[in-house]
Amino acid sequence: MTSAPLTDAEFAELDGLLATLPEPLEPMEASSLDGYLVGVLLQPRPVPPARWLPFVHDVDGRPAPPGVPMERLHALVLRRHAELNGLIDQRQWFDPWIFELDEDASPSEAVMPWVAGFATAMALFPALMDLPDPATLEPLATLFAHLDPDDLEDADELLAEIETLEPPADMTEAVDGLVRSSLQLADVSRPKAPARAAKRPGARPRPGGGRPGPLRGSGKPRS
Repeated sequence: MTSAPLTDAEFAELDGLLATLPEPLEPMEASSLDGYLVGVLLQPRPVPPARWLPFVHDVDGRPAPPGVPMERLHALVLRRHAELNGLIDQRQWFDPWIFELDEDASPSEAVMPWVAGFATAMALFPALMDLPDPATLEPLATLFAHLDPDDLEDADELLAEIETLEPPADMTEAVDGLVRSSLQLADVSRPKAPARAAKRPGARPRPGGGRPGPLRGSGKPRS
């Protein structure tokens, strides 16, 4: 059973709460948060919230200054975590939070923040990356292909696999690659879940709290 998805208003509220956290905190933005949550959920063993939640509101996991309320922010993040957990467990299609960029931006530039959040989870919780199963190589390469190769240190096998991939032709293909690769990784790291074909729902854009609106599912720009 999946958690109730965040409404448009709740998404905008979450985006705003992250953006207004005071210094010295350095929080994630919504798209990076979404990729981070997927990376956390794909670990072979569940990661308790006490370990991953602090990095949502600060890149170094620092606590919030005294007097800064975090309950509502964390509640919304945990809702999204629970929603994604249910969808990944059932191998259902999920809509990654991807922000629309200007028309000159490449598909990789648009999905890069999401992948950067995923990469953050891999750095903090490396159990998935350490799995010896060769079936993880292609989906990981599909995801990390959106990052600068210079950011992939000591990853010769992964870089070689990336070299074999064609870049996504458009936003739809780029976003589809995020979801498909995530579910392929779940088949390896969470094998007890039933392997079902992901059914892709119709996508609809959501408001982004004053930022460019995130595109859910298809990656197609809003009309």
